[in-house]
Amino acid sequence: MTTRHAFPRDDASDSGCEQWEKTVVNGGPGSVDAQYQAWLEAYVVRARRVEEHSLAADWDALVALANIQISVVQLDNGETRIRQEFPAEEVVESAAARLRPILLEGDACFYLKALKALGYFCRALPQDTQWVKTTRDEWQARVRPTTPEEAGYWVALSNMVTGENRSLDRHKLAMAWIYGDVVHHDMEQRQEGDAFGLFERFRGAVPLVAWAMIGTIELLNYIRALHDDGVLQLRQEVFDERVALKSTTWERNGQIFFAPVGTETPTNASTPVPDEWVRLGEGADLSRFQTVFGGQLLHADRSPRMPETPSPEEIEAARTPAGGWKRDQLAAWGVSWPPPKGWKDELTERWKAAHQDGAPPPRPAPAASVQESLDFG
Repeated sequence: MTTRHAFPRDDASDSGCEQWEKTVVNGGPGSVDAQYQAWLEAYVVRARRVEEHSLAADWDALVALANIQISVVQLDNGETRIRQEFPAEEVVESAAARLRPILLEGDACFYLKALKALGYFCRALPQDTQWVKTTRDEWQARVRPTTPEEAGYWVALSNMVTGENRSLDRHKLAMAWIYGDVVHHDMEQRQEGDAFGLFERFRGAVPLVAWAMIGTIELLNYIRALHDDGVLQLRQEVFDERVALKSTTWERNGQIFFAPVGTETPTNASTPVPDEWVRLGEGADLSRFQTVFGGQLLHADRSPRMPETPSPEEIEAARTPAGGWKRDQLAAWGVSWPPPKGWKDELTERWKAAHQDGAPPPRPAPAASVQESLDFG
């Protein structure tokens, strides 16, 4: 099995950490501190992105996923019904994608790099040193178990026709899903887990992804606490920069200019637009704008009224005495009914984007006006 498909074991990570340290020491005075700080800062940025994932929004539910909870019901006919419920596969898949750099030894944000760096900066603090050791041991046992018993369970299959028997523990099933079905198409992993089916592979992966998220966020919070206490002195921007999008509606107020292909372009964003460029206005013929694939680049979206973008204060002020919002009010804001989860955050993000750099908020367009839109379809 190649390195990219294996979470590090105790023996492998020890030798790896020694090699990392030798490499750092050769860099000159102070390079050890600088390298360890760089690892921690890279980890903080990636771990915050993991923390922003929807699975982490409900901590108790995330812990339940990691603990492999199974419902067992005795039926009247003497059989037993065994049931587990999981989030949608694409939700777990996106969580695995956010986690993957933290699980890769070669990445700067690799979990054990961050933990080693933390141990280095806390080497004079016995309590924190012990926490690092305990956390490392737990991560190894949960993320890279060495026996089927440590993996939690294993699945056995028997072919009653051929007499062939197969078995895989939960961790190997999880690896088959992650590297055979999700982030890679590893044929060896797929062949090993193929006989057990996609659902068994997915079922094995969910606890691993959930627990890795928990461990990642707990280490992040520990780093935050040490940073606040002055033990760590990381750059503040790694704690503040945006790491995940809450709204995926891109909206800006501005002007559009166009010119024939081959016309000299502005040299940068602050230089004046060359005279050959013409501002796109209400009377422009949009049919002339085509993508290289023949699709329409711009099209006019005619509407008697554009959706309003309310401020956070306006959203709260529109609450009814019952604590909700009227359907027609949500419609005026462009929110569907029933309102989806996170709709207030999305409106707030749109409002902030519209006010970026002091720009005025977008106003509803008058009747029969033209709104230029991009369509790359």
